[in-house]
Amino acid sequence: MITLPDAIKWDAWRAGTVPPHSSEMATLYGGLDQPGPYLVLMKWYPGYMSAPHSYATDRLSLVLSGTWWVNSGSDFDSEHAVPVPAGGFVRRVAHTPHYDGVKPSAKEPAVIGIFGIAPVHFELVDASKPGWRRV
Repeated sequence: MITLPDAIKWDAWRAGTVPPHSSEMATLYGGLDQPGPYLVLMKWYPGYMSAPHSYATDRLSLVLSGTWWVNSGSDFDSEHAVPVPAGGFVRRVAHTPHYDGVKPSAKEPAVIGIFGIAPVHFELVDASKPGWRRV
C-alpha cells in the first residue's frame, strides 16, 4: 500500500474541541480507538499547544518537518518547552503528564509521526480546562 502526500486525509484533532487551524491529524495505519498498533501524523500550527495530558501507553514520535516544542509535567509553562527540530525523536512514557505544540513565532506547522498501541486513553491533567492552549 502506498499513500502519496496529496492523498493523506487531514482532520481536526479532537474535532469540536480545538479551534480551527490549531491542529490536525491524519491516520495512516490502525486507529486510536482500535486495539493494536497505529501510526498517525499530527500537525500543530504556530501559536497552539496541548494542555498537560497523559496516555495509558507509550508513544513514539518523530518530527518530520518544522519544530515541535515539548515539555513534561502537570503545570503548563510554554516558555520552558524544548524545541525538537525535524529528524528529532520523542518518547512519551505512559502516564507521564506532558504538553506540546508550536510557538507563535514559527513560520510553518510542525508535522510529527506518532506510533503507539491502541486503544488510546487520553487524559487531561485538569479536565475542567480546555485540552489546548493559545500561546
